[in-house]
Amino acid sequence: MAILIDPPAWPAHGRLFSHMVSDTSYAELHAFARNHSISLRAFDRDHYDVPDDLYSRLVSGGATPVTGGELTRALIASGLRVPLKERPEKIRNTLLRQ
Repeated sequence: MAILIDPPAWPAHGRLFSHMVSDTSYAELHAFARNHSISLRAFDRDHYDVPDDLYSRLVSGGATPVTGGELTRALIASGLRVPLKERPEKIRNTLLRQ
């Protein structure tokens, strides 16, 4: 059981964000987020988007730093990944970019 976090590399709202996931359960993920005062509004179906200024505090608090690829593979292996086809708002944006 682990909370995983990738480096802050995802730009949004003028800053960089990390993704934070559990490799076990959403309950574990939500409990960790709640214990670190992260709003449920930061939850995006299978992960939390957390701003760069929280990264060090979350790692110090027990989150395991991993690469983005490692995080994605662990999320898929856990069965908690919400696939793109279940994110119609993401599909539309992807199709528009292509």
